[in-house]
Amino acid sequence: MNREQIEEELHKLPTTPGVYIMQDSKGGVLYVGKAVNLRNRVRSYFRVSTKKTIKIQRMVSQIDHFDYILTDTELEALVLENNLIKEYSPKYNTLLKDDKTYPYIKVTVNEKYPRLIFSRRMKKDKSRYFGPYSSAESVHNMIEFLSKFYHIRTCSKNLDGNTLSDRPCLNYHMKQCDAPCMGKISEEDYSENVKKALVFLNGNYEPVIKEIEDKMLFYSERLEFEEAGKYRDLLTNAKNIAQKQKITEFDGENKDYLGIARNDKDVLIQVFFVREGKLIGREHFYMKGASEDSDEECIGNFIKQYYAGTPFIPREIFIPTRLEENELLENWLSGKRNGRVFIKSPQKGQKEKMLELARQNAQMLIKRDEEKHKLEEVRTKGAAAELAQILNIEKASRIESYDISNTQGFNSVGSMVVYEEGRPKKSDYRKFRLKTVEGPDDYASMYEVLSRRFRHGIDEMDSDNRTSFSVFPDLILMDGGLGQVHVAEKVLQELGIDVPVCGMVKDDRHRTRGLLFHEEEIPIDIHSECFKFITRVQDEVHRFAIEYHRSLRTKAQVHSVLDDIPGIGPKRRKALMQHFSTTDELKEASVEAIAEVDGIPENVAKEIYDFFHKDKTENP
Repeated sequence: MNREQIEEELHKLPTTPGVYIMQDSKGGVLYVGKAVNLRNRVRSYFRVSTKKTIKIQRMVSQIDHFDYILTDTELEALVLENNLIKEYSPKYNTLLKDDKTYPYIKVTVNEKYPRLIFSRRMKKDKSRYFGPYSSAESVHNMIEFLSKFYHIRTCSKNLDGNTLSDRPCLNYHMKQCDAPCMGKISEEDYSENVKKALVFLNGNYEPVIKEIEDKMLFYSERLEFEEAGKYRDLLTNAKNIAQKQKITEFDGENKDYLGIARNDKDVLIQVFFVREGKLIGREHFYMKGASEDSDEECIGNFIKQYYAGTPFIPREIFIPTRLEENELLENWLSGKRNGRVFIKSPQKGQKEKMLELARQNAQMLIKRDEEKHKLEEVRTKGAAAELAQILNIEKASRIESYDISNTQGFNSVGSMVVYEEGRPKKSDYRKFRLKTVEGPDDYASMYEVLSRRFRHGIDEMDSDNRTSFSVFPDLILMDGGLGQVHVAEKVLQELGIDVPVCGMVKDDRHRTRGLLFHEEEIPIDIHSECFKFITRVQDEVHRFAIEYHRSLRTKAQVHSVLDDIPGIGPKRRKALMQHFSTTDELKEASVEAIAEVDGIPENVAKEIYDFFHKDKTENP
């Protein structure tokens, strides 16, 4: 669509709320946005006078056409915008990078005899959910503690009917369950136990701890020390759980605190989860493509995308800066929660301090990850650059390394591993099963592997169906000495390809001590990142070759005795193995019994029978 056509479409836009979808010439979704007035909002992208960020300028330059969907209200547009962003993951939207799921405790209050279940998803199933918690371990510990103390069943039996079990499970005999499956506890008494567990889950730990202490003292005074010891252990568990959750005290409400930190490239959002007045956990998220967005835009996008998918929405969300969409987002979240939600920006007091703590944590995390990223750059890209400098070549951005693996010449295979910018690019790894070489001839094997790899690459350059073979390396690392280097150089010379080849020289203990390049040995500092990088490449090409060879050996060893019987192919073999549980059972079967197998005619059944009884026939 040209500029005139776009202008024509802009005039057709309505002035009502809705969602607009920017697309490129191939129909790919570039950006999804919402608007109170579609005409004004979409036209603003194409006005020359409108000031735009570099990201938006790039996006607009790629727009071929746009589409839009009308909604009755801005709130409906907000919901639709979220759905479409999740569906298409547009290139120029600020996207929440989140593959995490959080642990929750699910209480199946809709069942006659409820259970406590570990869950990572909240469903509309009439159960009650508690969380999210800081770790899966803390959830498992809490479920175990409450189940033992309140004798809450851990089985998955359906106890909603009137059918009773024949016998109780082991937990009953261990005095950890009152066997509701056998009617040994009434529904009312069981419900009382569940209610006490719910009190604990709601964060009111003191009544439970006191009850455990009273029982421990009761059994101690009666000199029943074994029982007292059990309650002592339960008391320790209860106090540990309470201590882990009791980080800060507020007014008993559910809240989330959002802190933001940024550097030149990244934006990080830190979330503190406060449940029933206790800080129970924290998580952080990176926002993709948000470096040019303001803090307000980043936090607004985070709220829309995160709370569209999270199973729990707290009553209050505290953020460092007030949003233009504050009221709109509150209405949307209130509808999802089925209860009032408030988004607040406190300026003083305990809540402001909590926000500052979240910000400090976010700043710490982004700084830590930045330092980690710098170290990783030194290990990878920096090490590859150092290697290029040592060899005095232009660059070593793409490196390929090769190895041969065989067992006395049997099942010879070759492997090719690829590193780009110092990192393994596993999608470009390749395996070669040797076709022309027989016996343990590593030089001939390497010649075949390299010839096939580079001939394939040359052929692809003249075709439309290109793969990674058409991308040639900046450097070839040969896991061997001068002989292997010469083989590689010979192949490249024959094919007219100019790629430097470097060998890895080993000491008497088969450890790399230096590089062989242009017939000269170049020493390397064994403590340098370059040396460590070369060692990683060497280990990786060995691993890849050996794993492939091992897989071929395993396949060769998987051989059925049925394969030796004339007339038995894969289909009939499978039918026989499904019909007869063991080979011995097949051996004992009569011709008639074998012929009953689907797909086995009588003449083949006789062949099978004769095969297993030939010794008896030959030696009556």
